[in-house]
Amino acid sequence: MRGRKAVVGLCAVGGIIILWFALTSWFGIIPAGRFPTPAQFWVALKQIELRGYAGSTLVDHALHSLRLIVISFLVAVGTGIPLGLLMGWNRRAEALINPVFMLIRPIPPLAWIPLAILWLGLGDAAKVMVIWFAAFVPSVINAHAGVRNIDKSVIEAARMLGTPPLRMAGEVIVPASLPMIFTGLRLSLQASWTTLVAAELVGALVGVGFVLNMAQQDIYPAMILVGMLTVGVLGWATTFVLGLVERRVLSWSLQGRG
Repeated sequence: MRGRKAVVGLCAVGGIIILWFALTSWFGIIPAGRFPTPAQFWVALKQIELRGYAGSTLVDHALHSLRLIVISFLVAVGTGIPLGLLMGWNRRAEALINPVFMLIRPIPPLAWIPLAILWLGLGDAAKVMVIWFAAFVPSVINAHAGVRNIDKSVIEAARMLGTPPLRMAGEVIVPASLPMIFTGLRLSLQASWTTLVAAELVGALVGVGFVLNMAQQDIYPAMILVGMLTVGVLGWATTFVLGLVERRVLSWSLQGRG
């Protein structure tokens, strides 16, 4: 089944590439000034990889952006999941925290950029703050939902057996909430990459978002496409790694519960 999906995926990518050639190089339906040809894309890719663009090579830009994503994502996970679990498990904590969370939840992550710059300057710390907020909200919501969706009979059975609170959290609450928690992690990771590009458009000197900003100013569509596809590849790679972690953790959880 996985092999069949891989073949279908490769065919889809191949079809898009052929369509790209047809619309730009073969028939000229889309002007090169609006969307680059494959040849122009290849030239831009070699330029940024071999000679550099916007002050660094593609690898340096990608590694810098990836570092920001990893830091922001881990901080968001480390703060959002415990808070969501606490709100889902403790009614008093939810009554205290939820009004504040519901107040800041609708605020778009990009709206925090001016405040982040005012507090932390134009360095990476401000970008981490903005990306953290984007990843924080989904992790809280899904961890909270994971606890609330636990079968009440399971919790009551654990209580009847005299399970201590810490053991209840470690062996019942968290394992039962893991599927929803990982759903939140996937959403958080997606939000992180989406916000990264916008965060790096302001005050950045390196990163994929900075490449996109410079290419837009230079009216360089091929380099813009290089930056966009770099974000797509990095986003796919990090999502793939998260999927591997999810399968491993959930298999351990099921074995432990069994």
